[in-house]
Amino acid sequence: MSTQKQANAESAIHYPLGEQLPQLGETIEVAPGVRWLRMRLPFALDHINLWLLRDEIDGISGWTIVDCGIANDETRASWEQIFASQLEGLPVLRVIVTHMHPDHVGLSQWLCEKWNVPMWISMTDYLTAQWLSCKEGGAAIGARAGGGGSADHFQKHGLTAPEDLEKIRARSNYYSNMVPGVPRQYRRILDGESILIGGHAWQVIMGYGHAPEHASLFCKELGVLISGDMLLPRISTNVSVYDADPDADPLGLYLQSLEKYLPLPDETLVLPSHGKPFTGMKPRIAQLNAHHDERLAETLGACKKPVTAREIVPVLFKRELDIHQLTFAMGEAIAHLNYLLRRGKLDRQLCEDGVLRFFAV
Repeated sequence: MSTQKQANAESAIHYPLGEQLPQLGETIEVAPGVRWLRMRLPFALDHINLWLLRDEIDGISGWTIVDCGIANDETRASWEQIFASQLEGLPVLRVIVTHMHPDHVGLSQWLCEKWNVPMWISMTDYLTAQWLSCKEGGAAIGARAGGGGSADHFQKHGLTAPEDLEKIRARSNYYSNMVPGVPRQYRRILDGESILIGGHAWQVIMGYGHAPEHASLFCKELGVLISGDMLLPRISTNVSVYDADPDADPLGLYLQSLEKYLPLPDETLVLPSHGKPFTGMKPRIAQLNAHHDERLAETLGACKKPVTAREIVPVLFKRELDIHQLTFAMGEAIAHLNYLLRRGKLDRQLCEDGVLRFFAV
């Protein structure tokens, strides 16, 4: 996207609440019966937005929680503050989880057990979270069995520095440390389903690529979209290829999923999981499409000679990366390469050193 087009697109994105941010333990009402709260995260992306929706189920008034935060003492304490001061003396009636990433599902088991309520989530993301959170299974069992999981996956794509591989292998319980468990039962939500929350219909819009089956929630009457991680106002959603599905095309799925938001009204207030609530959804989608077009062009240009995904990382990311960021960057690099491979722009070869290299055709 040219500098002028970028400026035009950014000027079309507005933040109706300005610089307002809810303090820990407090909420801000962003629409009737819709409250915004934030929890801290121990990453470069240092917060997650969570939502309280005024609700009534079976004649009982209360609240629906959307997304949970990671499982740690600080997040539990923040929720306890919310329960004490923000619920108007009413109970939590259910927990809706947009997708299975730790900052969204991490405290689901604790919340559901505390309030004796069900978790609503897509089947794919529930089963994935259940698998990964099990310390005796999921990613951990692959590492202990010698499969190496992510380390072997990235090594096959050119990440060969022993210290990096050692750090990645040491993270085999990374997910389960932040998601120690999920509720034993759940209520499945489906694409296109209408969920009645507080007398308002919220339509489920499933998106793919960022997570296996990510649920956004749109309320036409309130003019609000809880977008989760599918639409963020300032940063590009991570789209990665993981070791369990090494030939996946998550970028293709993600770009296709963005089209599902285009029919929504222009004035829709988007409530993202990171960043501030905004309007200007369609210009933001245009930005995201342009961003990936540019990254794909750069990737294709770098493949005039055979290259690995590790060699593509500095093409896509111009800054220094810690090991946490490097794992995401490797997943994104593979996603861009797989996208071009699927569309006949690239070919690949498994070389004698056991590393995959991609080249333009």
